[in-house]
Amino acid sequence: MASPTWPRLVYSAALYVLSPLILWRIWREQVLTYPRLQRFGMHLGALPPAPRIWLHCASVGEVRAARPLIEGLLARYPHHSLLLTTMTATGAQQVQAFIGEQAAPDQVRLAHCFLPLDFPGAAKRFIARVQPTLTILFETELWPNLLHACHQQAVPVAVVNGRLSPRAFARYQRLRPLMASALANVTWLAAKSVADAERFQALGCRAEVTHVVGSLKFEMPCQERSLEEGEYLLQEWGARPVWVAGSTREGEEALLLEAHRQLLKRFPEALLVLVPRHPQRFDDVASLCAQDDWTISRRSQQQAVTPQTQIYLGDTLGELAMLYAAGRVAYVGGSLVPFGGHNVLEPAALGKPVLCGPSLENFSDVAEPLLAAGALSVVETPDALADALVELLANPQNAQHIGHTGRDVVETHRGALARTLDGLSQWLT
Repeated sequence: MASPTWPRLVYSAALYVLSPLILWRIWREQVLTYPRLQRFGMHLGALPPAPRIWLHCASVGEVRAARPLIEGLLARYPHHSLLLTTMTATGAQQVQAFIGEQAAPDQVRLAHCFLPLDFPGAAKRFIARVQPTLTILFETELWPNLLHACHQQAVPVAVVNGRLSPRAFARYQRLRPLMASALANVTWLAAKSVADAERFQALGCRAEVTHVVGSLKFEMPCQERSLEEGEYLLQEWGARPVWVAGSTREGEEALLLEAHRQLLKRFPEALLVLVPRHPQRFDDVASLCAQDDWTISRRSQQQAVTPQTQIYLGDTLGELAMLYAAGRVAYVGGSLVPFGGHNVLEPAALGKPVLCGPSLENFSDVAEPLLAAGALSVVETPDALADALVELLANPQNAQHIGHTGRDVVETHRGALARTLDGLSQWLT
């Protein structure tokens, strides 16, 4: 179905006006091994052999969540290859690490490049160069000019794990003509929940292409390796209470350090494993800890955890699951500060009791079953976080029971992957 033209033209004009700011941001997000011209749909590098599926994930969290889908596509369609695109540098690094883990035949069928900026010319060049059999956009990556270029070149577009938080929905409602124009080019939309499906339809997505399949975030990969590596770390650190704060955001670390300070009054040997969300903040968080005279060891510098170490800074990429596995309790960041939270399923799948702050808008759908089962607790303040940590660390049997409950919740909600792959099969068989 052809989409209305004027909203996209106004949007494109706005992009050109804002291009200096956009280009500055992209310049900062660059990875040295990638030419910057990829942001304009050029110099994409060696593409995997045709026929190609193009899958776009915004950043590192989406790449992790999409991993079961990537593996499922490679296994189910051995004659297709997969081009993965990301918007951020951390997402690119996550994809490269994933490609490096694959066996040699699958490495040939996988490639990565940066998503071009959504200027009309860049979008048209990118689609013409890639010539995908199918475009798959993960979650809410709706770029109007790229979607229009797919429509012009008769490329079907699927949105998988589709989600629209209430906050995002309110924001997009102010741009409804543009969103309706973009969604008119979507061939199949697999929403995470009925509420998400209703929000997409309220923005203009056709009811006949909208389906509810569940969340791919429940399709966690096998955790045995992470559990084994986490157990090895615990043996290195000795018998001490360990809690892990993962995916922390700006302004949150200070609150977590206050909670840890209170925890040390009850458990003087306690260790906080602190894992900031973004690598560009690693040094800033290390400086924050140094200013408060904490005894800190940095994983990136291979510094040993001694009995005197109070904070272990997980300043590496791709090791969050292993670090979660090394703790008795997990706190998921981006939630004591208003960032909408991060994936609470990652530690739950490892059998850990999970804590988070009240800001969970981005993950409310996956948080709800954990909350209902008592496997996730919400804390409002550093004091409440410290109290919750004391309760869990002082009662290891209860903490273990809560962790097992969370792992069972993850297991019982699986199934979205099979439904998604079945839905995509109409364009890939």
